[in-house]
Amino acid sequence: MITPYKHENTLFKLALGISLLLWLLLVIGTFGFVLLYGLFGFLVYLFAQSAFISHLKGSGVRITPGQYPDLHRQLIACCQKIDLQEVPEMYLLRTDFFNALATRFLGRNFIVLFSEVVDSLETRPAAVNFYIGHELGHLHRKHLQWQWLLWPASILPLLGAALRRAQEYTCDRYGVACCAAGEDIKAAIAAIAAGNSRWKTLNTDAYLQQISESSGFWMSFNELTNDYPWLSKRMASALALSRGEEITHPSRHWGAKLLALVVPRFGVGGSGSVLVTIAMIGILAAVALPAYQDYMKRADVTAALVDAVPVRTALVDFYNENLDWPTPVLSEIGYANDDPLQAVSGKYTIDIFEDGVIGIDVSVLFGGSGQFVILTPTVGSGEIEWKCTSQNIEANYLPSNCR
Repeated sequence: MITPYKHENTLFKLALGISLLLWLLLVIGTFGFVLLYGLFGFLVYLFAQSAFISHLKGSGVRITPGQYPDLHRQLIACCQKIDLQEVPEMYLLRTDFFNALATRFLGRNFIVLFSEVVDSLETRPAAVNFYIGHELGHLHRKHLQWQWLLWPASILPLLGAALRRAQEYTCDRYGVACCAAGEDIKAAIAAIAAGNSRWKTLNTDAYLQQISESSGFWMSFNELTNDYPWLSKRMASALALSRGEEITHPSRHWGAKLLALVVPRFGVGGSGSVLVTIAMIGILAAVALPAYQDYMKRADVTAALVDAVPVRTALVDFYNENLDWPTPVLSEIGYANDDPLQAVSGKYTIDIFEDGVIGIDVSVLFGGSGQFVILTPTVGSGEIEWKCTSQNIEANYLPSNCR
C-alpha cells in the first residue's frame, strides 16, 4: 500500500471540514439559490468536458492490447502494483504540451499520455511508467471525485494550493512505485524540466542544488501560491523515496508566508466570500458559451486540415510520378470530378490550385467569405515540405503550425 505524502490527509480533512461549513452557509445564506448556480456550473462542466472527451476519443489513439501493446502492458502492470482494480482507458494524444493527465467523465476514468512524452523517452520507455503511475495515483486517491465538494476551501489562501501540492507529491509516490529503477524516475522528471532531448544530458546534481534557492522570498511566495511544487524538489523527493530515504527541503521565507496568506487561490478577492463566489459564477456564465463556440471553430479548422491529408498525399504521389504539379482540378489526381470536396458537416470545402497549393475554404465557419486555410508545398532535396498559412482568419482559431 502506498503511503500518501505526510501532509495530504491532514490538509484534506481541514479542507473538507471548511468546505462543508461553507457549503452550509452558502445554502442558508442564499436560501438555496446557490444550488441552482451549482447546477448551472455542472452543465457548463458537462459540455466543456464532453468536448474534450469527444476530441480524445475521436482524434486520440486508444491504447489497447492491439494498439501500442507495450504501453498497454505498462498500464496493466502499474495498476497491479498500486492495486487499482478498475483499469482506466488510456489514450495517446498529440499536443503542444509535455505532460500527462487523468480525467473523469460521467463516472468513467481516463488517462491521457501526450505523445511528446512517449516520443522523448523512446530510449528509456520504462520512464513512462512514472507518468502512468502518477496519473493512476489521482484516480486511486479519488482526487478528481472530491474536487467539487472541496471547491469552497480550495480557493482559500495557502490551504487550497497546499492541498494540491500535497496531492502532487502523493501521486509522485505512485509514479515511483511503478518504476523499477531510479534512473527511470530521474529521466521522467528531467524530461519535463529540460525538454525532449536535453534531458539526456541533464546534470542531476547541479539541478538538485537549485533547491537551495527556493527558500528566498520570491521563490517561496510563488510556490506557496502555486498548485505544483518546484520540479527540482519533486525530483529530489522522488529519488529519495526510491532509495528508502527521507528528505527535508529548505524552509520557506516567513515574509512570503504572510503575503501568501492574503492571496486567494485562483486570484479571487476575498477568502471564499459569498459575493466573490457568485461573481465568479456570473462571469463563467457570461463567457462559457462564446468560449465553447470558439473551441468548436478551432476544432472544425483542425478537422478540415485532417480531411485535406488524402488530397495532399495524392498531390505528392502525382509530383513524384510526373516531376510536376497537376493542372488545378481534382480529377487530375484521381477524384471523380473537378468540384471542390465538400465536408460532410458542410462547414468547409477543399480544392487545389496552381503549383500544388491546397485551399480549404472555411468561410462558412465565420459567416463571411474569402477565409481560407492554405497548404503550400515546397520541393526540397528528395522531400516535399508543406507550409500552412491562412487568409483572413484570426490566429486564435488556427493550429499553432498555421499561425
